[in-house]
Formats: sequence, C-alpha cells, structure tokens
Amino acid sequence: MTEQNHGLAAGPGDWPKALFYVALLFSIFQITTAAFHPVSSQILRAVHVGFLLLTVFLSIPLVGQHKPWQPLAWLLGLAGMGTAIYQWVFEADLIQRSGELTSADMVVGLLLMALVFEAARRVMGIALPLICGLFLAYGLLGQYLPGDLAHRGYGLDQIVNQLAFGTEGFYGTPTYVSATYIFLFILFGAFLEQAGMIKLFTDFAMGLFGHKLGGPAKVSVVSSALMGTITGSGVANVVTTGQFTIPLMKRFGYQPAFAGGVEATSSMGSQIMPPIMGAVAFIMAETINVPFIEVAKAALMPALLYFGSVFWMVHLEAKRANLSGLPKDQCPNPWAAVKQRWYLLIPLFILIYLLFSGRTPLFSGMVGLALTAIVILGSAIILRVSSSVLRMAFWIALGVLCAGFFQLGIGVVFGVVALLVAICWLIKGGRDTLVVCLHALVEGARHAVPVGIACTLVGVIIGVVSLTGVASTFAGYILAIGQDNLFLSLILTMLTCLVLGMGIPTIPNYIITSSIAAPALLELGVPLIVSHMFVFYFGIMADLTPPVALACFAAAPIAKESGLKISLWAIRIAIAGFVVPFMAVYEPALMLQGGSWLATLFILLKAALAIGIWGAVFTGFLHRKMAWWERALGFAGGASLILATPMSDEIGFALIALFLAQHFWRARRAQATLA
Repeated sequence: MTEQNHGLAAGPGDWPKALFYVALLFSIFQITTAAFHPVSSQILRAVHVGFLLLTVFLSIPLVGQHKPWQPLAWLLGLAGMGTAIYQWVFEADLIQRSGELTSADMVVGLLLMALVFEAARRVMGIALPLICGLFLAYGLLGQYLPGDLAHRGYGLDQIVNQLAFGTEGFYGTPTYVSATYIFLFILFGAFLEQAGMIKLFTDFAMGLFGHKLGGPAKVSVVSSALMGTITGSGVANVVTTGQFTIPLMKRFGYQPAFAGGVEATSSMGSQIMPPIMGAVAFIMAETINVPFIEVAKAALMPALLYFGSVFWMVHLEAKRANLSGLPKDQCPNPWAAVKQRWYLLIPLFILIYLLFSGRTPLFSGMVGLALTAIVILGSAIILRVSSSVLRMAFWIALGVLCAGFFQLGIGVVFGVVALLVAICWLIKGGRDTLVVCLHALVEGARHAVPVGIACTLVGVIIGVVSLTGVASTFAGYILAIGQDNLFLSLILTMLTCLVLGMGIPTIPNYIITSSIAAPALLELGVPLIVSHMFVFYFGIMADLTPPVALACFAAAPIAKESGLKISLWAIRIAIAGFVVPFMAVYEPALMLQGGSWLATLFILLKAALAIGIWGAVFTGFLHRKMAWWERALGFAGGASLILATPMSDEIGFALIALFLAQHFWRARRAQATLA
C-alpha cells in the first residue's frame, strides 16, 4: 500500500486557516454527538463521512504533492458534505421510501460513490479503490459469470440503494465504529501526545533499558509497546518513536536495516497490544457482537509473546555483535520521568479500568477524552501556583474529581472543562496550554481521516457481499479444502491476508478476509474469536512482509536504508506473529478461549520456549555462534512444540533438551580451550 496523504502529513500549524477550522469543527461535532447523541445513528455516520470528504479534498491534491487548487477542492469537499446534509434533511422521507429511489436519490448516491472512491485514491493510492471497484463490478455484472460465482443480477438502483442509503454500505458497521469509538480514541491519543506522553514513554524506556546490553534497540521495543497503549497505530508509532530510536540504534552499532526492522516490528505490535489496541479490534468487537474486553483478553497472551520474542531477538543480536548500551549517566532516571508527568497516566489508567469493567468503548472513550482535557488543563493551572500547600490542595481536588469522574453527569463534566478553560485563559502561560489542546483536536481529526476513509470505502465490499451472498461461495471452497486438512485452510487464509495486505491497509484487509475466510474457519471448528483474530494478525503481518511492507517503508527514510532490506529483517524479528495464530487455532487456550488456567499456562510456556529457540535459530547465536546442524536441531525442536499432533510435545521437549545440552557443552569446551 502506498499512502499519499501529503496534505495530511503537515502539522496543524502548517495548515491553511480554513482547513484548520474544518478539522476543529470535525472534532467538536464528534465530541458533541458522542456526549449528547443529538442525531440518529444514520445522520452521525453520514456527517462523519461528509467531514472526511471535505477534509481530504481540501488537503490532498488530485495528483502530485502541491496544494490542491482551492476552487475545485471546495467544490468537491462541499459536494461531499452536501450528501450528508441531504441524508439529514430528507431522513424521514428516505426511511419511508426505502428501496424506491427517486432521481435525486440516484444523483446523490452516485455522487457519494464517486467522491468516496476518489478520496480513498488520494489518501491511500489506487490499490484499495481497485479492489473495491472489482466488488462493485461483480455486483453489477456478476450474473454473467459462470458456475457458482453467478448471482441473480441487480440493477444500478439496487446497488446504489445498498451502498449509499441504509447501514450495509458506505454507512455500515466500520463507518459507525470510526464515527464513535475510533475517533474518540484517536483524539485521546492526540491529547496525550501533545501533552508530552511520548517523552514520558521514551524517557522511561531509556532509563530502564538504555544502559543494558543492546539498550537502544530494547528502548525501541519498550517505547513502541507503551506508545501502542495510546495510539494503536503501527505506522504512527514508526514515524514518532522511530525518529528517536532508529538513529540511536545506528549510533551504537546496529545495522540500519536491523534498526529499521526492530522499530517497524515493535510499532506494528501496537495494534495487538491491549488495553486499547488498534481500530480493527473495535470493528471486530462490533462485527462479532462481543464486548471489547473479550477481544482484549484474547489478544493479551499473543501480544506478550510477540513483544517478548522481539525483545529476545534484539538481545541475541546485541550479544552476537557485542553491542553495548549507553553509559548509565547518559540515561534519564525513569522514575524522575514518571514523577514529572505522572498526572498524564491518570486518564490512561481510568480508561483501562472502564474498558475492563464492562463499560462500552463509546462511554469509556468519552470519559477518557474529557478526563485527559481536565488533567492537562488542571495540571497547567496547578503547576503555576506558587504556594506548595495550595498546590497540594489542588492536586487532591483533581484526584477526587478523577476518582468520581464517571459518576458525574455530562453537563457537570462540560462545566468543569469550561471553567478550567476560562482559568487558563486568564492566568499567565495558560493560553499556551489552550493552544496545545486546540492542536490536539486538529491533530486528532487529521489522524482519523485515513482510518475513516478506509472504513467508508470497504462498505462497498460489505454491501456487495451481503447483497449477493458471495461470501458463502468462497467459504464453500475453503471448506472443501479444509475437510481433509485444516492446516491447508489456515495456510490459504494466511496467504490471502498477506497478499491483500500488499495493497490495502489492515482495516479493509481484516473486513475482506473475515467476511470470506473466518466463517469457513468457524465451520471447521475454530472458535469464533480465534478465527477472527487469525485473520487480524496476518493482516498486521502484511505490513512487515515483502515486497510491499508499509511499516518498513515508513522506517526506510529514517534508517536511510531500503524498505526491502528492513522488511527482510522485520519478518525474522516478528517470528512470533507468524507462529502464534497457528498455535491459537490448535490450542485456543492461548487466547483464553476455554481450558483451565493450568492448561493455559502450559501452552503459554510451550509457546514461549518454541519462539525463544526459534529466535536463537534465526539469529544464529545463543551462548555462542551456532553451527548449521545446531540450527536445524533447534528449528525441529521448536516446530515440534508448535505442531498439535500426537507425541509432538514430547519429541519437541526432547529435541530442545538435546539442543541446549550440546550447545552449552560445546560453549564450555570452547571457553576452556581459550583459557
């Protein structure tokens, strides 16, 4: 996938005033509708898409990297917003004549279709619009295909009605999730980033691991994992933490390709890292109708294995190349970093508590966002109070407010925010904090655009699949293969995810494969959430897999190395991401789907041992450099633990015991000879 969001890449301070205010109005609309629900779900989705189209056409040109020609930009942008106003004004009429479109309805529907396709092309390149165009062509012309793929035939008016009106096309579940949960969580992350959370995470990681063996690379892993708790975006992590960690790794002796691979792999893991995870996790929860906490629980152990394996690979590579860390006196004190910005952790902890206590993501996101604004504004006021006693009293009052925050009415919450804004406006230096909050609102809208456009365009796939029933045809093919061999079905599904991921982002990749392959895996006995997590994981791995690896190519200009070389390192470092989904299918307890805690613990330890041995095999180093036959023995032992066949565990443990015994015996003999 090639993202072409040139205009979106500029910061809010670089934007034209009109675009700045459009983005600000976009965020205000989303916050207001999340807090007070003044419009119906259909209107919320339509206006959300209208704002997305307006922002895209005002910020990204037709071709090239220059600023868009403003008359045409405003014409297209306002046309996109006009489709939303049409839905709003004629909402009741559209409901009453559902399925019977007037000429005006057809014009608006076709206009919306053209604008969404063009906006997606500008933001993400041609690949996703082409794939969605093929589905659209199938809906219009599929009756002429031979065999099982043929459908009964649908007119243009039926396709337009399915896609542009109702909730199974452009305004489907992904758009609803984008307009509610995802936008709020992106805003939440933008506020924390603007307030200095990135510095807190990087300083904390530097203080803990910067002076260790291979410290700079370990800092990259830890800081990216921490960043994942607030952003849930792999590419965003690469271009934020990577600006600091990649040059640091290179300075201390890591190869540029390895440094880029570590950052890309760690950053992509943010999408599978609870508690917040990426946008796909919220879409998954809505699609399979389970609480978000169930998705987060299923992702927990695989995420720990993923980041544990990346950390282990970094350690082995540092040991092999004898790469030291920074001098300890050059590393910041991690606890001093926490002491300086500890108050930023309050909204994060309360958000986690709400998500895991059964509250809805919409409520949790709204509370987390409002609480973040209160903490940022409140701390700005408190830190400017000279009296230590008065400052302590203010901190206590803020703590009490946070503790009982989600019990307050929304009117009280907005009243508190308004009061704090007024105080910041009046005190010396307080206006700087208001500018930070203003920029956070605009940054949040900017980050939401690529996600929102992808969610809107994949409505074509959802609409055509639900209208024609083609998913059951593809599922039948997979079932026919899997009747004899589940493993072959899994391989086919994995390859589908990886190939699709070469051209499209994670969200549409998940939606396509979960619509087609996940039902077939369910029929083959794979638990519902495990089947969806399987396609989710490989959608993420596609961003690390050559020849087109978005996260690796995002790291390339920072590392000053080719994206392909970075990608080849990334897939070695991310070995857990390729192994764990297969293990979870055969051992669902790895995703906390059934089984006792003892069984879960055994599977976790078995997976950790297999991945750890494979890490040594792919690095070629454990206690010393490994011979080819040692690597073959270690690979066979790890593979035996991963396979779910009779006696495979026993064989795997025996092979690994033999591997470790002879390796350390040879290492001890070599040391004795040198002595």
